[in-house]
Amino acid sequence: MKIGVLDLQGAVREHVNLLEECGCEVIRIKTVEQLANIDGLVMPGGESTTIGKLMVKYGFVDAILAKAQQGMPIYGTCAGMILLAKNLVNNQQPLLSLMDITVQRNGFGRQINSFEADLVIEQIGEPFRAVFIRAPYIHSVDKDDVQVLAKFENKIVMARQANYLVSAFHPELTNDKRIHQYFLNMIKK
Repeated sequence: MKIGVLDLQGAVREHVNLLEECGCEVIRIKTVEQLANIDGLVMPGGESTTIGKLMVKYGFVDAILAKAQQGMPIYGTCAGMILLAKNLVNNQQPLLSLMDITVQRNGFGRQINSFEADLVIEQIGEPFRAVFIRAPYIHSVDKDDVQVLAKFENKIVMARQANYLVSAFHPELTNDKRIHQYFLNMIKK
């Protein structure tokens, strides 16, 4: 299985390491052409406005949308979640608009308000120790087929819709491979 990690900005290396530990061949996606030969794409955390602008500048928006229409699974963490959303609360920036969710950027506060918390995610078993860094959250789920997978303080922090998976937190900053494995299982199906 070949997994791409969008390598424009953000926590790329950490995703690459965990995916390799899961037994995947990983491609750091730096050009649109590299999207052709992957089975799934991870959009890492980072600065969503910067990543969005770079996606526009280098032609990634149309290329990723074309792969999404072909059914390629995509997993977005933190900034990646923002980029996959159809809407943002009080904010304008480039988006892929693939998931029927509205996201609140910096929903838990600024960098100084970063934290860790144990989340109950039924699909992966025992509680998952999640790392939240200047994290967004899902303000609203805008269609019935969006499945809420985890909440923290009554805020949605993980969801799935069809081939798309998002988390407000950074599983790549832990040694726990269960969420990446969950994404890989989505691809296998």
